[in-house]
Order: sequence, then structure tokens, then C-alpha cells
Amino acid sequence: MASTRAMIERRRSSRVPIRVSVKVLTGEAEGQVAAAEAVSVNRYGALLRAPFRPEVGSRIEVLHSVSNEVREFRVISARELRKDGMFELGVEIFHPGRNFWGVQFPGERPA
Repeated sequence: MASTRAMIERRRSSRVPIRVSVKVLTGEAEGQVAAAEAVSVNRYGALLRAPFRPEVGSRIEVLHSVSNEVREFRVISARELRKDGMFELGVEIFHPGRNFWGVQFPGERPA
């Protein structure tokens, strides 16, 4: 397992703790749609809490509850939360050009 220091050095953008309601839509044939929550975000991805666990490497769409914008993400990690049965999904955004989350990240100038 990589050290915390190595993980921080690999991160391309600072994380920002946040609580944003989202909907997660899987691209699978049976296509699940579920209410979820983003709990930590950066310019290139997020940590989501969702009631299902898509396969690592799969594509999902995330609908932002405030802006109603939909963006495509790739699942890069998935862990089960023990207390409430929710899963933690580490996701990476496919096209990070625009600020999907609507927050200013540390070290970046306002647009």
C-alpha cells in the first residue's frame, strides 16, 4: 500500500471537504440510479457515498443536485462503509476542464 506522503504527492489538486447531494447513474445494462453524496472533491475527482458498488474501472454519470449538470466519471476505488451499508467510491472525472463542483480549490485563482 502506498504511503500517505506518496498519495499526497500524486494528487493533482487539493481536496475540499464538501456535502453535495448527487445522483449516480451506472452505464451498465441494468443501469442503476441512486441518490448519493459527494463528501470530498478536487478538480479531477471526488469521494462519493452511494448505496451500491460499481466495478472498479467502470464508467458512471454523476448529476449535481444544485447545477443539474451531468458529468462522466470512472470508478477508481470502491469500499464498503460498515455502519450504514453505503459504499465509498473514489471517482475520476473524464473531462475536468470546467469546475463541475462549483468550489474554489486551494491554490487556484477565481475564474
